[in-house]
Amino acid sequence: MAIKDILVIVDLAGERPAMKVGVDLAARTSAHLTGLCFVYQPMIPTYGMAPIPADFIASAIESARADAEAAGADFRKAAERAGVMHEVRTTDLLAGSGFEDIDRQCRVTDLVVVGQPDPDRPEPLRMPLIESILFDTGVPALVVPYIGAPQFGLDRALVAWDGSATAARAIHAALPLLAMAEHVEVLMLSSGEMDEGAGTGLAKYLARHGLRTELRRTTRGDIPVADALLNFVSDNAYDWVVMGAYGHSRLREAIFGGATRDILAEMTVPVLMMH
Repeated sequence: MAIKDILVIVDLAGERPAMKVGVDLAARTSAHLTGLCFVYQPMIPTYGMAPIPADFIASAIESARADAEAAGADFRKAAERAGVMHEVRTTDLLAGSGFEDIDRQCRVTDLVVVGQPDPDRPEPLRMPLIESILFDTGVPALVVPYIGAPQFGLDRALVAWDGSATAARAIHAALPLLAMAEHVEVLMLSSGEMDEGAGTGLAKYLARHGLRTELRRTTRGDIPVADALLNFVSDNAYDWVVMGAYGHSRLREAIFGGATRDILAEMTVPVLMMH
C-alpha cells in the first residue's frame, strides 16, 4: 500500500528536523500531511506547597499556547512552500494524563514522523510519547535525529533483521519507502556463529518486491546490539534504517536497558520503527 497520509509531531523550538523530513517525504509521496502541535499544560501540585498564583498558571498556559501556534505557523509555511496538502492540529498535553487522544489520531495515518529527544532542547514527555506511538497505535514511526537534515535520503537503506515478529512488522510497514530506495541491505548481527542460510528468506522476499537487496552477516562479539548497528551505519554511510522496536517489554527495557532505547538515544540517521 502506498503512503497517502503522514502525521508529524512538530517540535516547539529549534530547527524542527522532523517537520522538515515530514514535509519533504509528503512532497515526494504526494501524501497529505498533518502537523500536530502540543500545548503543554503546567503541572499543578495539590499538596505540599503554597498555592500557585492563578495569574502565574494563566501566563504559563498562554505561553505554551503561543509556542504551539508559532510551531503550527512554521509548519504551515513549510508545507505551502513544498506544495503539500496539509492541515495543522493543536492538542493539549498534560503530564500524567496519558496519550489516548494522540494515539487515536496516529492510528488513522500511514506513518508518524517524530523527532528524537534533544538533550539541548528537551520537550516534556518526548520519550514516553514515542513509546506510546510504538506500543499503542499499530502504526510505524519514523524517528528523526535531532541533528537533522533538510531532506530524507532514501537511496541507501539498511534493514536490521533478527527474524522477530517486530522486525517483520517494521519491514512490511517500510515497503513503500524501501521501494523508493536505490539499494537495500539486510543486516544480521550475531554474537557468535551464524547459520549460512540465515536471512536468505527475507532477501528473496524483498527481491520479489523488486528491491535490489544485498544480505550482510556480521559478528558483533561482546559489543551491544545498538553500538554494533550504529557503527555499521556510520561505516557504510546508510541514509536510513528499518528495525523492529521493543522486542522486550517497556518495563524490562527501562530496568535493564535495550537496543531500542540505545538507538533512540544515539541515532544519527532516521530510523523507521514498529513494535
